[in-house]
Amino acid sequence: MSTSPYPDDTALRARAEKRLRDRRDLGTHAVAYLLVNGALVVIWVMTGAPFFWPVFPILGWGIGLAFHAWDVLAPGPSEDRVQREMERLRRR
Repeated sequence: MSTSPYPDDTALRARAEKRLRDRRDLGTHAVAYLLVNGALVVIWVMTGAPFFWPVFPILGWGIGLAFHAWDVLAPGPSEDRVQREMERLRRR
């Protein structure tokens, strides 16, 4: 008997499609971050403001982008850990 969490290709395909969508969304988020913050830096340069005020949206949004990247790119729990957790929950 197989211990695979994917009894058929349908579930595996759905998971693969979700991962691909998540990666595409992360790429879109990164491009938007670069374009918007690049535009803010250009505005800062054009206005000649002495204080580099774009640092606030760059850092604030950068934290959000970092968490998005972590969510998409970090490995999930191993099958072994999932099985141990399921066994622990059964004992409750």
